[in-house]
Amino acid sequence: MTRLRSLLPLGVALALGTSAPAQAQTRHDSNAPIDFAAQHIELQDRANRAILTGNVNIQQANMTLTASRLVVSYTGEIAQGSPQVSRLDATGGVTVRRPDQSARAQYAVYDLDRRIITLIGGVTLNQNGNTVQGGRLSINLDTGRATIDGSGVGGSTRQDGTQREGGRVTGRFSVPQRDSQ
Repeated sequence: MTRLRSLLPLGVALALGTSAPAQAQTRHDSNAPIDFAAQHIELQDRANRAILTGNVNIQQANMTLTASRLVVSYTGEIAQGSPQVSRLDATGGVTVRRPDQSARAQYAVYDLDRRIITLIGGVTLNQNGNTVQGGRLSINLDTGRATIDGSGVGGSTRQDGTQREGGRVTGRFSVPQRDSQ
């Protein structure tokens, strides 16, 4: 399994070779309220979940997650009049955006208890002109550490839309323009 550690989101700007210094992302506030918008919501109280469908948009602090469908799992505990959300499962054209970076995949799981977001299937991660593609991306929101690998789960997709073979991580790093002398 190919791994590329400490790559991008939330802690390390991938500014390899650029003249601008790498900018560290601030720690994500996973305790911030979660605002949502969708075309439809179905509450399943006995199952402690809500299903949002149709242009789902989730906002927490400075992070946005969009998808076609989202299952919100919550505990039976109520705090300040609201159920305690423990997990978000997103499917269908998932995008996670933070300042200066974005990641796309087929699926995503945001484990609020562990403060980890995992994107699976055809993952593309972009920041400051740098692009990395793989099968699975895991982002620890506390430490800012991101790991992307070429997991066969969901495969990965080339920029032209064809399926990538072999479970490898690929990408392109931007380099600064240098004077030729």
